Amino acid sequence: MKPFTFLMAGGGTGGHVIPSLAVARELQSRGHEAVFVGTRRGMEAKLVPAAGFPIEYIEIGGLKSVGLAQTLRTALQLPSSVFRARQIARGVKAAGVFSMGGYVAGPVMLAAKWLRLPAILMEPNAMPGMTNRRMARFVNRALLSFEEASPYFPADRCEITGLPVREEFFSIETKQPREPFTILITGGSRGSRTLNLAAQAMWPLLKASGTPMRLIHQCGKESFQEIAAGFAATGLPGEVREFIEDIPSAFAASDLIVCRSGAGAVSELAAAGKPSILVPFPFAADQHQLRNAEALQHSGAARLVTDQEMNGERLLKEILSITGQPGALQSMGAAARTHAKPNAAKRAADLLVMLAGG
Repeated sequence: MKPFTFLMAGGGTGGHVIPSLAVARELQSRGHEAVFVGTRRGMEAKLVPAAGFPIEYIEIGGLKSVGLAQTLRTALQLPSSVFRARQIARGVKAAGVFSMGGYVAGPVMLAAKWLRLPAILMEPNAMPGMTNRRMARFVNRALLSFEEASPYFPADRCEITGLPVREEFFSIETKQPREPFTILITGGSRGSRTLNLAAQAMWPLLKASGTPMRLIHQCGKESFQEIAAGFAATGLPGEVREFIEDIPSAFAASDLIVCRSGAGAVSELAAAGKPSILVPFPFAADQHQLRNAEALQHSGAARLVTDQEMNGERLLKEILSITGQPGALQSMGAAARTHAKPNAAKRAADLLVMLAGG
């Protein structure tokens, strides 16, 4: 089969770019080429060149939860950005388009429709983003992570594939209960103010309870010095880290994980089969983090606590409630694994190559 070139659309955040890179690497391993389309201010401008892939730029802004001035600016940019995306597609002789959604993807998907190129989108959330909802009728295939997202796409063009997740998460074995019980608290690479404050408020309560527990806390750069010093003063077992490089190992060492419920986080929890307490970021677009957490809670894989309700007392209460129920951790972990979908990047590449080949 002759090699093809594919456009990779979707940027702005790491959640859009990192899965696209996984698909691009899979295509590259088969002898095909991947060219990214993004903006100079999005995460793609940093992550894509660092990964060794070419990137072309367009000028486009968001439409979701922005002011009137930004809405007008984006509306004025849209025609030229679609035309620019069309130029890029023709210039590289693109055989198809892969989209992770986000405002960058809109012009690229419209250009694909204009050129009659096959297009595949991947929707990682239980509540699809605005761009993916609007592009739903144009795509050849929609690859979903949650069954809850399927009503937004044509029934004959969607399938559940999950989100590309590093293989290390799938190889994590079920942890056998042993003391000290280990909790991983992470708000992502930048940390979470809500989770940081809840953890700090929990320390004296945990110490007073006498419950043997080890804490691993990834708090982000901004609050690291304060939180690390405060934790050291408590004498509690564990560690506070600004950033955990080897997060799969931290998952493997933990009995329970407390985190946000972005698409990447819930996909990693599922792949690792880890029980969790999920605290959705309250300002996520279309409340997609809340919908993700609800889906995992509904299956028995997680406990959901809203951002407003989360504090030190509530955090300890949820932890003790789970540990106080015999078999709860095991059943939650098993339920989490039912959401695991390996080989998402391979499936996306299979479909792109198949559609490109007619």
